[in-house]
Amino acid sequence: MYEPIRTKSVHSTMAGDPTDFPHRSREEELDIQLASHLAALLAVTDELRAAAPSEDLDLAAERLAGQVARLREGRKPARAAGSARDPRVAALHARAHALAGRALVVAASRADTAAAILAAERMDAHAAAQELTGVS
Repeated sequence: MYEPIRTKSVHSTMAGDPTDFPHRSREEELDIQLASHLAALLAVTDELRAAAPSEDLDLAAERLAGQVARLREGRKPARAAGSARDPRVAALHARAHALAGRALVVAASRADTAAAILAAERMDAHAAAQELTGVS
């Protein structure tokens, strides 16, 4: 009823030897993912600093930059240079809250206590800011 397959699988011929391409461990993948989430949170924090400067945001930005540099083996993250006040402060706080939540999930997954604490603190700060602006 069925004829046997006589050719090699496309997957085996395309990939060739499994050692032909680099493999990363789960830990390395989580480091990359966590660094990306924290870098995105840093970019939003920099936007917020430009729109509504505060010492809390300045400190948070420095701590975030430090964590990203640690996860990227010392390479410092790119920083956003905000120029004018942004009327979308509430939307930025909502975005920052969501990014901090994603970072918290990955940090917890890889048992990175320092990053998890920082992400949780940022979630709390942005949730409080959202309540002050009347957006939840």
